Amino acid sequence: MTLDSKIPKGPLKDKWTDYKNKINLVNPANKRHIDIIVVGTGLAGGSASATLAELGYNVKTFCYQDSPRRAHSIAAQGGINAAKNYQGDGDSTYRLFYDTVKGGDYRSREANVYRLAEVSANIIDQCVAQGVPFARDYGGLLDNRSFGGVLVSRTFYAKGQTGQQLLLGAYSAMNRQIARGKIEMFNRHEMLDLVIVNGKARGIIARNLVTGEIERHSAHAVVIASGGYGNVYFLSTNAMGSNVTAAWKVHKKGAFFANPCFTQIHPTCIPRSGDYQSKLTLMSESLRNDGRIWVPKNLEDAKLIRERKKKPTELSEEERDYFLERRYPAFGNLVPRDVASRAAKERCDAGFGVNATGEAVFLDFAASIERYGKEQAKIHNIDNPSAAKIYELGQKIVEAKYGNLFQMYEKIVDENPYKTPMMIYPAVHYTMGGIWVDYNLMTTIPGCYAIGEANFSEHGANRLGASALMQGLADGYFVLPYTIGDYLADDIRTGKIPTNTPEFDEAEKSVKDRIDFFINNKGTHSVDYYHKKLGKIMWDKCGMSRNEAGLKEAIEEISELRKDFWKNVSVPGSDKQYNEELAKAGRVADFLELGELFAKDALQREESAGGHFREEYQTPDGEAQRRKEFQYVSAWEYKGEPKDAVLHKEILEYENIEVKERSYK
Repeated sequence: MTLDSKIPKGPLKDKWTDYKNKINLVNPANKRHIDIIVVGTGLAGGSASATLAELGYNVKTFCYQDSPRRAHSIAAQGGINAAKNYQGDGDSTYRLFYDTVKGGDYRSREANVYRLAEVSANIIDQCVAQGVPFARDYGGLLDNRSFGGVLVSRTFYAKGQTGQQLLLGAYSAMNRQIARGKIEMFNRHEMLDLVIVNGKARGIIARNLVTGEIERHSAHAVVIASGGYGNVYFLSTNAMGSNVTAAWKVHKKGAFFANPCFTQIHPTCIPRSGDYQSKLTLMSESLRNDGRIWVPKNLEDAKLIRERKKKPTELSEEERDYFLERRYPAFGNLVPRDVASRAAKERCDAGFGVNATGEAVFLDFAASIERYGKEQAKIHNIDNPSAAKIYELGQKIVEAKYGNLFQMYEKIVDENPYKTPMMIYPAVHYTMGGIWVDYNLMTTIPGCYAIGEANFSEHGANRLGASALMQGLADGYFVLPYTIGDYLADDIRTGKIPTNTPEFDEAEKSVKDRIDFFINNKGTHSVDYYHKKLGKIMWDKCGMSRNEAGLKEAIEEISELRKDFWKNVSVPGSDKQYNEELAKAGRVADFLELGELFAKDALQREESAGGHFREEYQTPDGEAQRRKEFQYVSAWEYKGEPKDAVLHKEILEYENIEVKERSYK
């Protein structure tokens, strides 16, 4: 198959506008005769469902949670980017585009990224109109803060609950359409297969997770908005239920998968405390605006802190290594996520880790509390304030900005982060790879679309902070509703898609056979037994550090683990009732297949990119060399050198990596 991205011709800044002017449209009277299935109710799926229904389409929306508002988008904390330049600090559509492409190591599709930057400003207006309570400054205007990898403040936020508030906005828009009868909502339903009729996506097979009933649902188009697959590592910041199943079923029916080995390693997560942990907790990247990251300069101090024989507050400034500020003075603690993650891992691997496992660095707010306190003292005309007063005033400011995050940290770790520095460590977070889509967000299966984190297009090898919410809402509110009409314009005379066809029969039989196997197999190991083993292989050999030998071992080990899974997995209970172990078994089976593809993809990439680096290609100073030869097809060129070559040289210099001659094509 030849991949056709369908990127419109013309300058980047004009592509989307010109494209919208020329695509096919569906008459409002015809939209009510067309059915669309949306799988997932996070920001991408929720906004798409609401918007498509508002346009007049008949929408069937599926989620495995008990309510759309339980989608994992609710866990996003720090904010959402938009190029509105409210701070007057030089932001623009181009600057957001530039930062996103640069942050993704030049591996994202430039036309899609520019469109994302272009519609970002509309997202904020949409959400404000819905009543999303974004933070506001003293004058009542929407406030912004900065995030890693950028030099401007463009991130809109609602304390540390931005994802929750945005999801409630989309959920309220969905509820309006549910009440109108334009959205038929299927809670506690999981998509288990895609149905293709005459080469087009025409429906899904879903399981009612409460009753166990297998159901057939038809539509003229299917939209996959099921999020990412970070839980292939078992330990991640994702909700325990987050999985790859919907995307993987589409892939197995012929949709290409792109960049499966690229995952986001988030630098600010609460560290692992032991071997019996099932989930990691994210601390918003926004904390790096005011927190300073450090480890002890001396190995002996690090050892004493790990053994709890010394407190971090006992170390003087001269005894601390603020390693991000030392290595990257221009960006300091706000380097991109991949850079911060690699740097923290390198310090911990060198023996400077500060918790019992040796896998943690400090995130310290003492300097910010003091700075804010002195500023507040001046504002309140307090002369010669005591240290205690400065601390009190400064803590109130930090609490107003990050209070719920500090509260969450204290409940989990049982330490007061206002008085003792937080401990953080990199963890698997967002997935860069996903289903391949063209400019219309259509997969290689006609009529099957993938939006939000489920597709691969916008973030390259590394996602900038606060861009996930931006992409999800851009796809759902402002991109898919246009592009899907171009395809559906040919379906206005098709009529209802029947479900009593051989294609639906075959897909349903496949789903039932698999469920029967899980219920009847008399194995000896639980589903979690296999998931944990897979996760350890993935982190040890396909994680932040990779090499050829380890990846080859991972491929063999995952293959053997998968064989053992199908022989010895044990699933208790019945398929005629709510059975979480049964649902989990299907998801882990898909993770085992994805894991092998993941390792094979990583093996083929003789490069370091994003949060991952190949150990074979390290320069003497220990930093990962980006690639032996950087090859990239640029969407546009300036006179002389391709623009991406210039940008790539900049990021190499920014990371203090020796710049060598590379070919660009």
